[in-house]
Amino acid sequence: MKKESSMSKLFGYAGKFKYLTIASWILSGASALLALIPFVYIWKIIKDVLEVSPNYSAAENLSYYGWMAVVFSACSMVIYIGALMCSHIAAFRVQANMRSRAMHHILTLPLGFMDDVGSGKIRKIVNESSAATETYLAHQLPDRAGALATPIGLLAMLLVFDWRLGMLSLIPVVIAFIIMSAMTGTKMKQKMKEYQNSLEQMSNEAVEYVRGIPVVKTFGQSVFSFKRFKSSIDSYEKWVISYTKDLRMLMVFYTTAINSVFAVLIGVALVFTQNGVTNEFLLNLLFYIIITPIITVTLNKIMFSSENMMIVEDALERIDSIMDIKPLVETKAPKNPKDNSVVLKDVSFHYKDAKENALNRISLKINPGEHVAFVGPSGGGKTTLASVIARFWDVDSGEVLIGNVNVKDIPKEELMNIVSFVFQDSRLLKTSILENVRLAKPNATREEVLKALKDAQCEDIIEKMTDGIDTIIGTKGNYLSGGEMQRISIARAMLKNAPILILDEATAFADPDNEAKVQEAFSILSKEKTVFMIAHRLSTVIETDCIYVLKDGGICEFGTHSELIQQEGLYSHMWNQYNGAVKWKVGVKSEIN
Repeated sequence: MKKESSMSKLFGYAGKFKYLTIASWILSGASALLALIPFVYIWKIIKDVLEVSPNYSAAENLSYYGWMAVVFSACSMVIYIGALMCSHIAAFRVQANMRSRAMHHILTLPLGFMDDVGSGKIRKIVNESSAATETYLAHQLPDRAGALATPIGLLAMLLVFDWRLGMLSLIPVVIAFIIMSAMTGTKMKQKMKEYQNSLEQMSNEAVEYVRGIPVVKTFGQSVFSFKRFKSSIDSYEKWVISYTKDLRMLMVFYTTAINSVFAVLIGVALVFTQNGVTNEFLLNLLFYIIITPIITVTLNKIMFSSENMMIVEDALERIDSIMDIKPLVETKAPKNPKDNSVVLKDVSFHYKDAKENALNRISLKINPGEHVAFVGPSGGGKTTLASVIARFWDVDSGEVLIGNVNVKDIPKEELMNIVSFVFQDSRLLKTSILENVRLAKPNATREEVLKALKDAQCEDIIEKMTDGIDTIIGTKGNYLSGGEMQRISIARAMLKNAPILILDEATAFADPDNEAKVQEAFSILSKEKTVFMIAHRLSTVIETDCIYVLKDGGICEFGTHSELIQQEGLYSHMWNQYNGAVKWKVGVKSEIN
């Protein structure tokens, strides 16, 4: 199958606006050719002056030639402005369509996709890749059309006036073009891809680093605690230095070549005028000296447009890497769950590129209104198991049923109304508390939001805020602690009032005072709901109806708290360790001599 070209992909995003892009090429090429005509009139001015020298007053056509040069220059500028107007309109449409299609596609992907790829990397791909195409289409592409049209006109002009000077002045151009090809070939394309990879990695790690700053401050760690972030910076530094060294000599030779046309002409002129100089030769030499700098400008435009084309090709590949990810399958025969029971039948799942399954043949049945807990060592599969219930990921084998209906047969919007998720890392937007809570139910009234905040034990938070629930979080000193943000997140879940609730380490970052309020909020939120709790603090799950102990992607034990501590298993071992840690105190031993 023939690979689709980059321009074809861009035209696909442009739609009917692609004709504006084509129009910009034609107009830019016409503008470039018209821009050469003033040099012909300058040549005529010099010719008239040399013919009447030293009686310069006899030159009658200087004014006419001068005005004609101005007219053609003005026409060239007007047409070029028209070309840029066409290219900008098309470029903005391509950028908008690219972002729109990418974001619409992302909305169809599994919810776990964001955590798998990284929000910083996705943001860079969507924003910066689309921006790269806008810059190329709006500026570089019309300039490239003009830069390609210019040599055609120049070649004709260089050979018409004095073919010997014309041919000799092209020698440095050919050398520069060969060097430019070496710099912008396949190797350069691979380097450009490596460059974008390095930037993506830094962007992603920077986002994760910023999010982790509170932990760094809490434990007094330095930036070196974030090894991946520092490693990405070091990797980028090594790459840039190596890349710069690789192109250093080539760039020196290229710059020397494109700027040596004038020197070549002077050297040739000295050879050709050993037996004397004629007015005709002097006239042609002056013309070439005046016009050949355009060659330098033209070659630079071609080089930079070639480089930017590689950036665009890489940007399109990165956008395609998102667009090629298969979305969640939408059922053609949607069904509504009968109740809020949850059943897993022989469920297995593994993450992309993982060597082992995250979940191995798990089966369990949760009745409507039951409260269960998932506990176990880190990496055991607790969060993954909760994620497949909410269809953050589709299982590789087996079935996940809610209300006796496979989650794949439940419409996405309906499933989101059925399942509510409270994460350990609560994320709030930089907007009012009202709007942050209302995210769960956009059409909720102010009174409904206030009730949800009250049930979530957020009254003390509202009272201390300058504008109450209308306070913009993160501005004018209005900041929330981790426990307070968690309670705002619980208020969202209160407002949503979904029949199935998943609590993922929801009290992990809460201080004792906040934890007490969070637990009280949970007691209200959990009424008549099917609740899944993921916890390391075992004291928070002892009242649940059933505790499932996960290890290496499988359920190794299950039962009530009282049943499990009677067994000589993993849970009783974890319980003993937990109690030992709770009772542990820092002792200060003093010795008096």
